[in-house]
Amino acid sequence: MKKTLCLYFQVHQPYRLRQYRFFDIGKNHDYFDEFTNKTIMGRVASRCYIPANRIILDLIREFDGAFRVAYSISGIALEQMEQFAPAALESFQELARTGHVEFLAETYSHSLSSLISPRKFKDQIKVHVKAVEQYFGQKPKTFRNTELIYSDTIGEMVGGMGFTTMLTEGARHIMGWKSPDYLYVNALNPKLKLLLRNFRLSDDIAFRFSNKSWADWPLTAEKYAGWIAGALEKDDIVNIFMDYESFGEHQPASSGIFDFLKAMPGMILHHTNLEILTPSQAADKHQPIAPLNVPYAISWADEERDISAWLGNELQSEAFKNLYKIEDQVRQSNDPDLQRDFRRLQASDHFYYMCTKFFSDGDVHKYFNPYDTPYEAFINYMNVLSDITLRATKK
Repeated sequence: MKKTLCLYFQVHQPYRLRQYRFFDIGKNHDYFDEFTNKTIMGRVASRCYIPANRIILDLIREFDGAFRVAYSISGIALEQMEQFAPAALESFQELARTGHVEFLAETYSHSLSSLISPRKFKDQIKVHVKAVEQYFGQKPKTFRNTELIYSDTIGEMVGGMGFTTMLTEGARHIMGWKSPDYLYVNALNPKLKLLLRNFRLSDDIAFRFSNKSWADWPLTAEKYAGWIAGALEKDDIVNIFMDYESFGEHQPASSGIFDFLKAMPGMILHHTNLEILTPSQAADKHQPIAPLNVPYAISWADEERDISAWLGNELQSEAFKNLYKIEDQVRQSNDPDLQRDFRRLQASDHFYYMCTKFFSDGDVHKYFNPYDTPYEAFINYMNVLSDITLRATKK
């Protein structure tokens, strides 16, 4: 039986907030920086989404469907593409029409709702599933949570919604001696299959590709295919999961990242015992080897692979608590503008901007961070949240 490489790319951009002052509270409900959001979406579309999608489409045609990929595109990224970069959205739709690209479900707002509100978590997933059906003509069978956040109870909720497969991180402190390169199942609901990210091989592209001080620089497609083949001599599946912005944005075109993307599938498929499948195909083909016990939430962020990048300090905890404190009032308001603003304010990025610790992939996130300090991010967010709270409690 052939061994499997699974490629998945995350596509997300938040609605960044404008500078919202204390004196705006109660007077101005315009929270979002349209110029910045339009500029960043346009830049990322031209540097990453459109050229990378063109390469992916050519590769699907070149290998007659033997090359397959998967994407998860947050609902608020889809909104911004439709508004600011329609050519990028059309290029993803063209990929969907090939029949060789899987689109995954996630929370519509790229939110942290799984950590506090099961109802909001499930509601956001349902809205995102409808968006995927609307834009791409697929009903997702595979789920990825925001930032690959996962625990036994989160997986149980996801399995209960009818998803058959979920993606998460192959975190060292969870895996112990076990390899991430196999199929696992949720410890509470064994019907939910788990695909685990191989963080070393994923980060070789996402974070180290253009690092000239890295011992393995330059990374060629032939060298990388050899690493994949080596990992699969004994194991079943290598899951390469990363931000799509790694192509052309985090790793600039001048680094040779697009040439690498063009060459990699051919080098992989040159190994006749290897194939490239989508997540749902990989989960259908392989047999799970064991339940995966994850009592506390993990993610794909920084060395700890936990949730401390978003909820690791008092600023973040205070903002998060106050956001979901008004969940019921917003839901009952029947005010679509208020509900839209509340939805956009749930994006995990807003909490990431408040992070006060140093973490290994921080430079990537600083790239899109509109604030000079975490404290500035907190004050601005809380001013906006104060106005939204006033609107919600007046209803």
